[in-house]
Amino acid sequence: MRTDHAAPTIRTARAADLDDVTRVLAEAFAEDPVLAGFVPAGPRRRDRLALLFAALLRSGPLPDGTVDVAVDARGGVLGAAVWEAPGGIAAHRTLRQAPTFLRALGVMGAVRAAARLRTLDRARPGLPHWRLAEVGVGAAARGLGVGSALLAHGLARVDGDGSAAYLESSTARNRALYLRNGFAELGPLAGLGGSRPVAMWRPARGDARTRGRANAGTP
Repeated sequence: MRTDHAAPTIRTARAADLDDVTRVLAEAFAEDPVLAGFVPAGPRRRDRLALLFAALLRSGPLPDGTVDVAVDARGGVLGAAVWEAPGGIAAHRTLRQAPTFLRALGVMGAVRAAARLRTLDRARPGLPHWRLAEVGVGAAARGLGVGSALLAHGLARVDGDGSAAYLESSTARNRALYLRNGFAELGPLAGLGGSRPVAMWRPARGDARTRGRANAGTP
Protein backbone atom coordinates (compact mmCIF):
# COMPACT_ATOMS: atom_id res chain seq x y z
CA MET A 1 0.00 0.00 0.00
CA ARG A 2 1.37 3.42 -0.91
CA THR A 3 1.45 5.88 1.98
CA ASP A 4 1.54 9.66 1.46
CA HIS A 5 4.18 11.47 3.51
CA ALA A 6 2.04 14.55 4.09
CA ALA A 7 0.82 15.11 7.64
CA PRO A 8 -2.19 12.90 8.29
CA THR A 9 -5.64 14.23 9.03
CA ILE A 10 -6.97 13.24 12.46
CA ARG A 11 -10.71 12.81 12.81
CA THR A 12 -13.24 10.92 14.89
CA ALA A 13 -13.80 7.35 13.73
CA ARG A 14 -17.18 6.45 12.28
CA ALA A 15 -19.01 3.12 12.34
CA ALA A 16 -17.99 2.60 8.71
CA ASP A 17 -14.32 2.73 9.77
CA LEU A 18 -14.59 -0.30 12.06
CA ASP A 19 -13.03 -2.86 9.71
CA ASP A 20 -10.12 -0.58 8.79
CA VAL A 21 -9.48 0.36 12.42
CA THR A 22 -9.51 -3.24 13.66
CA ARG A 23 -7.21 -4.29 10.80
CA VAL A 24 -4.69 -1.56 11.64
CA LEU A 25 -4.79 -2.30 15.37
CA ALA A 26 -4.44 -6.06 14.82
CA GLU A 27 -1.37 -5.38 12.68
CA ALA A 28 0.09 -2.88 15.14
CA PHE A 29 -0.33 -5.16 18.17
CA ALA A 30 0.63 -8.44 16.49
CA GLU A 31 3.79 -8.69 18.65
CA ASP A 32 2.55 -6.88 21.76
CA PRO A 33 3.51 -8.83 24.92
CA VAL A 34 0.38 -7.88 26.87
CA LEU A 35 -2.02 -8.93 24.11
CA ALA A 36 -0.06 -12.17 23.70
CA GLY A 37 -1.58 -13.11 27.05
CA PHE A 38 -5.07 -12.51 25.68
CA VAL A 39 -4.64 -14.03 22.20
CA PRO A 40 -1.68 -16.46 22.15
CA ALA A 41 0.18 -17.37 18.98
CA GLY A 42 -1.69 -19.76 16.73
CA PRO A 43 -3.78 -20.08 13.59
CA ARG A 44 -5.79 -17.01 12.66
CA ARG A 45 -4.25 -14.93 15.46
CA ARG A 46 -4.45 -11.72 13.43
CA ASP A 47 -8.14 -12.38 12.70
CA ARG A 48 -8.81 -13.10 16.37
CA LEU A 49 -7.08 -9.87 17.39
CA ALA A 50 -9.28 -7.97 14.94
CA LEU A 51 -12.39 -9.58 16.49
CA LEU A 52 -11.16 -8.65 19.97
CA PHE A 53 -10.63 -5.03 18.96
CA ALA A 54 -14.06 -4.95 17.28
CA ALA A 55 -15.72 -6.06 20.52
CA LEU A 56 -13.74 -3.53 22.56
CA LEU A 57 -14.58 -0.68 20.21
CA ARG A 58 -18.28 -1.49 19.95
CA SER A 59 -18.58 -1.75 23.74
CA GLY A 60 -18.15 2.00 24.17
CA PRO A 61 -15.35 3.99 22.52
CA LEU A 62 -16.69 3.86 18.95
CA PRO A 63 -20.31 4.86 19.70
CA ASP A 64 -19.05 7.36 22.29
CA GLY A 65 -16.89 9.12 19.69
CA THR A 66 -13.60 8.57 21.54
CA VAL A 67 -11.78 6.69 18.78
CA ASP A 68 -9.51 8.88 16.65
CA VAL A 69 -8.18 7.83 13.24
CA ALA A 70 -5.30 9.23 11.21
CA VAL A 71 -6.12 9.18 7.51
CA ASP A 72 -4.08 9.97 4.41
CA ALA A 73 -5.09 12.25 1.56
CA ARG A 74 -7.21 9.50 0.02
CA GLY A 75 -8.98 8.68 3.28
CA GLY A 76 -7.06 5.50 4.03
CA VAL A 77 -6.70 4.71 7.73
CA LEU A 78 -3.04 4.87 8.80
CA GLY A 79 -3.49 4.53 12.55
CA ALA A 80 -5.97 4.77 15.39
CA ALA A 81 -6.14 5.78 19.04
CA VAL A 82 -8.78 4.38 21.38
CA TRP A 83 -9.67 6.42 24.46
CA GLU A 84 -12.02 5.70 27.35
CA ALA A 85 -13.72 8.76 28.82
CA PRO A 86 -13.78 9.37 32.59
CA GLY A 87 -16.22 6.96 34.19
CA GLY A 88 -15.17 4.01 32.06
CA ILE A 89 -17.41 1.65 30.10
CA ALA A 90 -20.70 0.38 31.49
CA ALA A 91 -20.71 -3.37 32.16
CA HIS A 92 -23.93 -3.97 30.23
CA ARG A 93 -22.35 -2.57 27.07
CA THR A 94 -19.45 -5.01 27.39
CA LEU A 95 -21.87 -7.88 27.98
CA ARG A 96 -23.64 -7.10 24.71
CA GLN A 97 -20.36 -7.89 22.94
CA ALA A 98 -19.92 -11.25 24.71
CA PRO A 99 -20.49 -13.35 21.55
CA THR A 100 -17.70 -11.49 19.73
CA PHE A 101 -15.37 -11.74 22.73
CA LEU A 102 -15.98 -15.50 22.80
CA ARG A 103 -15.25 -15.83 19.08
CA ALA A 104 -11.98 -13.97 19.59
CA LEU A 105 -10.83 -15.64 22.80
CA GLY A 106 -12.68 -18.91 23.29
CA VAL A 107 -14.29 -19.79 26.63
CA MET A 108 -11.12 -20.35 28.67
CA GLY A 109 -9.38 -17.46 26.97
CA ALA A 110 -12.29 -15.19 27.90
CA VAL A 111 -12.00 -16.31 31.53
CA ARG A 112 -8.27 -15.53 31.56
CA ALA A 113 -8.85 -12.20 29.82
CA ALA A 114 -11.49 -11.18 32.37
CA ALA A 115 -9.04 -11.87 35.21
CA ARG A 116 -6.31 -9.84 33.55
CA LEU A 117 -8.67 -6.95 32.84
CA ARG A 118 -9.61 -6.91 36.53
CA THR A 119 -5.90 -6.70 37.36
CA LEU A 120 -5.52 -3.72 35.04
CA ASP A 121 -8.62 -2.01 36.42
CA ARG A 122 -7.48 -2.39 40.03
CA ALA A 123 -4.24 -0.59 39.22
CA ARG A 124 -5.94 2.50 37.82
CA PRO A 125 -5.83 5.62 40.00
CA GLY A 126 -9.07 6.56 41.71
CA LEU A 127 -9.02 10.10 40.33
CA PRO A 128 -11.16 10.94 37.27
CA HIS A 129 -9.14 10.45 34.09
CA TRP A 130 -9.15 9.61 30.42
CA ARG A 131 -7.52 6.26 29.62
CA LEU A 132 -5.57 5.72 26.43
CA ALA A 133 -6.52 2.10 25.80
CA GLU A 134 -4.69 1.61 22.50
CA VAL A 135 -2.79 3.60 19.93
CA GLY A 136 -1.51 1.75 16.89
CA VAL A 137 -0.13 2.53 13.45
CA GLY A 138 -0.11 0.29 10.39
CA ALA A 139 3.26 -1.00 9.20
CA ALA A 140 3.26 1.12 6.04
CA ALA A 141 2.90 4.35 8.03
CA ARG A 142 5.36 3.75 10.87
CA GLY A 143 8.10 6.30 11.37
CA LEU A 144 6.03 9.10 9.81
CA GLY A 145 4.81 10.72 13.03
CA VAL A 146 1.32 9.22 12.86
CA GLY A 147 1.38 7.92 16.43
CA SER A 148 2.62 11.26 17.75
CA ALA A 149 -0.11 13.11 15.85
CA LEU A 150 -2.80 10.81 17.26
CA LEU A 151 -1.44 11.24 20.78
CA ALA A 152 -1.29 15.04 20.49
CA HIS A 153 -4.86 15.16 19.19
CA GLY A 154 -6.17 13.05 22.04
CA LEU A 155 -4.26 14.97 24.69
CA ALA A 156 -5.67 18.24 23.37
CA ARG A 157 -9.14 16.83 24.10
CA VAL A 158 -8.03 15.68 27.55
CA ASP A 159 -6.61 19.14 28.32
CA GLY A 160 -9.74 20.84 27.00
CA ASP A 161 -11.69 18.71 29.44
CA GLY A 162 -9.39 19.74 32.30
CA SER A 163 -8.67 16.08 33.02
CA ALA A 164 -5.76 13.78 33.73
CA ALA A 165 -4.76 10.87 31.49
CA TYR A 166 -3.65 7.30 32.20
CA LEU A 167 -2.27 4.41 30.17
CA GLU A 168 -0.33 1.16 30.36
CA SER A 169 2.76 0.92 28.15
CA SER A 170 4.39 -2.38 27.23
CA THR A 171 7.49 -1.11 25.36
CA ALA A 172 10.37 1.19 26.24
CA ARG A 173 10.07 2.97 22.89
CA ASN A 174 6.46 3.93 23.53
CA ARG A 175 7.25 4.98 27.08
CA ALA A 176 9.81 7.45 25.74
CA LEU A 177 7.09 9.04 23.58
CA TYR A 178 4.71 9.28 26.52
CA LEU A 179 7.37 10.77 28.79
CA ARG A 180 7.99 13.49 26.20
CA ASN A 181 4.28 14.28 26.29
CA GLY A 182 3.99 14.83 30.02
CA PHE A 183 3.36 11.34 31.38
CA ALA A 184 5.23 9.97 34.38
CA GLU A 185 5.82 6.33 35.25
CA LEU A 186 3.85 4.99 38.20
CA GLY A 187 5.50 1.56 38.12
CA PRO A 188 5.23 -1.88 36.52
CA LEU A 189 2.05 -3.93 36.81
CA ALA A 190 2.19 -7.55 37.99
CA GLY A 191 -0.29 -10.39 37.57
CA LEU A 192 -0.40 -10.35 33.76
CA GLY A 193 1.46 -13.53 32.95
CA GLY A 194 4.83 -12.96 31.34
CA SER A 195 4.36 -9.24 30.64
CA ARG A 196 4.87 -6.31 33.00
CA PRO A 197 3.50 -3.15 31.38
CA VAL A 198 4.24 0.14 33.08
CA ALA A 199 1.40 2.30 34.35
CA MET A 200 1.77 5.96 33.37
CA TRP A 201 -0.06 9.08 34.52
CA ARG A 202 -0.33 12.57 33.09
CA PRO A 203 -1.75 15.11 35.58
CA ALA A 204 -4.42 17.54 34.54
CA ARG A 205 -2.68 20.59 33.13
CA GLY A 206 -1.94 23.12 35.85
CA ASP A 207 -2.60 20.60 38.62
CA ALA A 208 0.67 18.87 39.49
CA ARG A 209 -0.87 17.77 42.79
CA THR A 210 -2.67 14.95 40.99
CA ARG A 211 0.64 13.25 40.23
CA GLY A 212 1.41 12.68 43.88
CA ARG A 213 -2.16 11.61 44.63
CA ALA A 214 -2.09 9.13 41.73
CA ASN A 215 1.18 7.64 42.98
CA ALA A 216 -0.26 7.32 46.46
CA GLY A 217 -3.14 5.23 45.12
CA THR A 218 -1.05 2.86 42.99
CA PRO A 219 -0.02 -0.55 44.35
